[in-house]
Amino acid sequence: MAEERGISKEILAAILNGIDEGIHVVDLEGNTIYYNDIAAKHDGLNVNEVLGKPLLSVFPSLNDGTSTLLKVMETNKPIFNETQSYVNLHGDQIETINTTLPIQVDGRIAGAVEIAKDYSRLKLLSESLMDLRNMVSKPRTKKKQVSNNSIQYTLDSLLTANNKMKGIKEEAKKLAKSDSPILVFGESGSGKELFVQGIHHASLRPDAPFIAQNCAAIPESLLESVLFGTAKGSYTGALDRPGLFELADGGTLFLDEIHAMPIELQAKLLRVIEDGQVRRIGSTTSTYVNFRVIAAMNIHPRQAMEKQKIRTDLFYRLNVLTFELIPLRERTEDIFFLTDHFIQTYNQRFHKNISGVNNQVKHLFAQYKWPGNVRELKHTIEYMMNVCEGDTLCEADLPIMLKQQTRNRTSDAVEESMSLRERIAGIEKDLIETALLKTEGNILKAAKLLEIPRQTLQYKLQKLETANAE
Repeated sequence: MAEERGISKEILAAILNGIDEGIHVVDLEGNTIYYNDIAAKHDGLNVNEVLGKPLLSVFPSLNDGTSTLLKVMETNKPIFNETQSYVNLHGDQIETINTTLPIQVDGRIAGAVEIAKDYSRLKLLSESLMDLRNMVSKPRTKKKQVSNNSIQYTLDSLLTANNKMKGIKEEAKKLAKSDSPILVFGESGSGKELFVQGIHHASLRPDAPFIAQNCAAIPESLLESVLFGTAKGSYTGALDRPGLFELADGGTLFLDEIHAMPIELQAKLLRVIEDGQVRRIGSTTSTYVNFRVIAAMNIHPRQAMEKQKIRTDLFYRLNVLTFELIPLRERTEDIFFLTDHFIQTYNQRFHKNISGVNNQVKHLFAQYKWPGNVRELKHTIEYMMNVCEGDTLCEADLPIMLKQQTRNRTSDAVEESMSLRERIAGIEKDLIETALLKTEGNILKAAKLLEIPRQTLQYKLQKLETANAE
């Protein structure tokens, strides 16, 4: 067929061998009719050892039920991204992620093609990291000293001048004593991990392990073994390795970006949370674990469920105690409170004596939306402190990205509607923010500065908060 369309077998073979993935094709009898060099490299074999031979004779550890190629021909249904562990002709253990598709000719099954990615080395690296984490989590003396190995922050480390954030901190201190699951959500950079570490520190188990894992930072195919661990003999070379569930026993397990966890694995996580038992991959026995789970998301839970990124039953199990961290743009007083804090921090680190930011930068900071939240503000101040040659941070010291966005915002403002009402509302908002800035958030002093009653200013602030929330 390829030759009929002007492509010779040699050209087709060259193309397939140039693909950086293993390709294995079998006919209806299960004999290999194509096998490229990458597949041979994955399997630790030569192409000639496989080509033209029955699949099961080359891979004796497989059978009709475990071979994805044979399964696809039987069911006529494709299989996507399925892990497969098998032993090759030389006794070597192979780990791959396969996408297997049926081949149809004139409406009939003629064979199957498998596209495989080798992740044996990646899995080995993951297991090595687990071993290292296990070693770090072990007490170094007879006295239990696991605590604070990974804890750097307390709730007092979450600095804020915002009354709502202060209320959230106080509520967290009270609920930290509970063992119920906690769900924290907020935009990236809003301080979720700092907040979670603070909860662990304020809990009844501050000296117990605190194990954190970002679910988006590890391949889906490895996450299960990282969480559950592996049993010796589950595959060739496998050792007894505890997963994160076991490492967190007695303490806290923090799962960040839990909406990045595969849906199938979320079901297994729910079962562990419900019955407190975990079974290592390849094991026939279960172990009881006692840990508190805290999960975090950088999107709203409602959005995660609508996009089917999190199971509803898992959400409602985690949603016992919930905290939403407020984005920085909605707590203007914290922008300047934290700016002063970061300036003092970097004054000590860089041996400088910067007094603050000038009025132009203050106005810009108040208007900027801070999509990266506190993290972005901290890095902005760090950059400005590095390049500043005077006593005050000014517009010339701003990072280039912030300068560009400021120019874009100014250009957009010129093209905005000429509506008098909108312009007056914008001017009023700027005046209120400037007054609060000059009085460091003191509403009574700001009202006197604006020459309006305190109650009027509070009413206008409530309107602004409502508009921001919408």
